[in-house]
Amino acid sequence: MGGLDGGESMDPAEKLSSKQKQVSISEFFEKNKHFLGFDTLQRSVITAVKESVDNSLDACEEARILPDIRVEIRRTKSDELRLITQDNGPGIPRDAIENVFGKFLLGSRFHAIRQTRGQQGIGITGVVMYSQLTTGSKTHVASKIKSESSAVFVELGIDTKKNKATKSGERRDTWIDDLTSEEVEQGLRIQTEMKAKYQRGKKSVYQYLRMTSIVNPHASISLVVYDKNGELIEEGKWIRTSNKLPRIVREIRPHPRGVHLGTLQRLLRDAEERRMTSFLQKSFSSVPPSASKRILSAANIEEGRSPKRIRSEESQNLVKAFQTVPLRDPPTDCLSPIEDLLIKKGLSKAIDSRFASTVTRKPKATQGNPFQIEVGLVFGGDLQSDGPIEILRFANRVPLMYQQGGCLLTKALESVNWKSYGLDQPGGSGIPKGPAAVLIHLASTNVQFTSEAKEAVSYDEEVFDEIRKAMLEVGRGLKNHLKKSSQRKKAKEKFELVNIILPEISKKSSELLNREEPDLAPVITQIMNAVFLEEELFWNKQEKLAMCSITVHNYTARARAYTILAKWPEKPETKMAYNPTGGRKEAGGLWAWRLDTLNPGSSTILEFGISGLSKGDWNETDVFFRGNGEIIGATRMDEKLLDEQRKSEALEAAMDEVRSREESSGTVSVVDRFDRDSKVESSRSEDSLPKTGSEWFGLDGDSQ
Repeated sequence: MGGLDGGESMDPAEKLSSKQKQVSISEFFEKNKHFLGFDTLQRSVITAVKESVDNSLDACEEARILPDIRVEIRRTKSDELRLITQDNGPGIPRDAIENVFGKFLLGSRFHAIRQTRGQQGIGITGVVMYSQLTTGSKTHVASKIKSESSAVFVELGIDTKKNKATKSGERRDTWIDDLTSEEVEQGLRIQTEMKAKYQRGKKSVYQYLRMTSIVNPHASISLVVYDKNGELIEEGKWIRTSNKLPRIVREIRPHPRGVHLGTLQRLLRDAEERRMTSFLQKSFSSVPPSASKRILSAANIEEGRSPKRIRSEESQNLVKAFQTVPLRDPPTDCLSPIEDLLIKKGLSKAIDSRFASTVTRKPKATQGNPFQIEVGLVFGGDLQSDGPIEILRFANRVPLMYQQGGCLLTKALESVNWKSYGLDQPGGSGIPKGPAAVLIHLASTNVQFTSEAKEAVSYDEEVFDEIRKAMLEVGRGLKNHLKKSSQRKKAKEKFELVNIILPEISKKSSELLNREEPDLAPVITQIMNAVFLEEELFWNKQEKLAMCSITVHNYTARARAYTILAKWPEKPETKMAYNPTGGRKEAGGLWAWRLDTLNPGSSTILEFGISGLSKGDWNETDVFFRGNGEIIGATRMDEKLLDEQRKSEALEAAMDEVRSREESSGTVSVVDRFDRDSKVESSRSEDSLPKTGSEWFGLDGDSQ
């Protein structure tokens, strides 16, 4: 007689097979909550805040609303707390609330090829699940849509076996804001209780929100934390410094170089097109008619073949052709970089410093996925000088707070010889020391993380190289700043000394000799024997112009002649609205003035104003010069780099014109062939040639 499992009559293999059960997605994450970032009590609250805030920012930006986000944390027990987040976003329709908060791997962004904070559809659902798992509590959601007269209030849990939400206590009512006592017009409020501990310091909710505010200067974010007795523990408030929303990102089709064999085969099976040429053009980006023909020729596939009839071997040939046939990079309007000026604004909001250098690299692509690198470096001020620099890592505007050492962004920073740029670096490698902070932002349609918790970026050679090049650029900016600061300090000390001591000596001597005091200007000139330049940036409130004033002092014994060149933030939305001394444009973002005669002991002022900016947008510039003799406070213009910059701008304009003509005519792309032929040369010269605007003007080369 066999037992309940069949006893001796059942084969061991059959026994094992009979015990196998399918695990639902929710059950899997329930038992592996550490995958979602809920592995410790300290990290759990940060993860929950992150998911809520990220969703709020995404929703507000898509609805073109300037975000106002509030976070409240209240300790209820020694190891439990209540988290409340609220935003002014568009809200969630009643019928969608269940799916948004109660179903894993459901989202609007997973299949969309564009830059977003979230992609996987597991974040906020994980918060609901963790709350239920650790405290048995429901998550309370209030949602108000502008077009509806009342808000929806509902309590949510998760049925992990069915991967769906459980709903209770649903009602409609007027939503009165707890803080303002006014009726809420639109927005979302989430209240959840969980097992977690609030901690202060570098890895805290406060730090997460501080970092979030830096890369989202268009958002206002507040934090209040209470203990179980209602006493305030910590608070933070980061007011928006810009009313400019991130640009709208466009969804793009996949690029051939980023498509795997299995994906291609699925696209072929599901294709509605009857010809392979039409299939390639409509299914992928950057595949004009000429490129589709070259791909099919390389794969030895007839142009008129039906996509559904492509065999497995032919699919493999197509994938190989994607890698060998020259193709343009994918469109980059799917990315939303922060941009230089806003990076500076964000950094200044959170960090007190004396110097800021930023760079936004041109978009690139790796394995068919567009990406863009931005780096900001701040120096001095209140930053600590006796320890490692602060590293602020971001992916698609989301702070990365853990696994710093195992992150690609950190490794790229460590690869730079920071000693040559004025920072201490014991051992010649690793994280440098000094009063500095470095911001690294990776914007991409497909950020490759090391785990589901999205805490560190995995290695990619092309991304690594772009980050390193950006580091070299801001490093050169720091080196130039430190050099100018040292020169100016010495000259100023000498000038002040001369102007205090000499007049006193002259006065006493004249009194003793009963003579008139002599003119000291020629004497001071002989002692100083230098040309000195000072620049000042300020805001003209009345005219709403960002102003720059450049003063050149000639403390030498002979007349001087120079050309003064200044960087300015030239963009489509900005223009030089005030410039009484004229001059001319030398290159993108670079303006020049000729000073024919600067007499001994005299000075001259160059002043100009930029429209299209807001107060605080522009607070740092570089000034260069041509002429005989050095100018303290300015850098001699590197004419070779300037010439390369002009050629680069002219070539880019010509290529854009050719591309537009080819796209309208469908002819074979000359630009594609040029791009292919120039890739090797570009990789060799990219560290030494300027890329955009005037970002490399006059800066020293690197030996790295």
